[in-house]
Amino acid sequence: MTNPRHEEVFDVLKRLEIPYEVLYHPPTPTIEEALLYWKDLEAVHCKNLFFRNHKGNRHYLVIFHCMQQLNIRDLEQRLKQGKLSFASPERMQRYLHLEPGSVSPFGLIHDHSRHVYLFIDENLLKAKKLSFHPNDNTASLSIATKDFIRFLDAMGNGYTFLSLYEDEV
Repeated sequence: MTNPRHEEVFDVLKRLEIPYEVLYHPPTPTIEEALLYWKDLEAVHCKNLFFRNHKGNRHYLVIFHCMQQLNIRDLEQRLKQGKLSFASPERMQRYLHLEPGSVSPFGLIHDHSRHVYLFIDENLLKAKKLSFHPNDNTASLSIATKDFIRFLDAMGNGYTFLSLYEDEV
């Protein structure tokens, strides 16, 4: 049985002529669970966190290596966007049409107003391929980093690559 959330992503990537690999697995709402299945997928696996500013009028997707941890106060200083907090599931649904545990930059296919801004760890640029859920945590999709940037450009949301860590691993 096909998953409509996956198919939406696959259709956009096909339209953009972006190749990808997909690995299907049971639901993996946490990195720890996903690691069990990612061992055969050659890519840097990414963690995606969805934030809002203090006023709730700006939303940000922060993307970084799945094994890294972020200190929100440090992140606030690096991003210079004021006080941040995790966005609610309702906001995630409104802007990206995603559920908690399935946050992905592929949710941008639903952000027609281009409201969500992305901050991406610049160290991901060193990776040949990146891996994300295709808008549902029952699969992982691997995409060349250069093609991921093409995807972002096609979506039209603003994004910035920057160092998210003082001491890189």
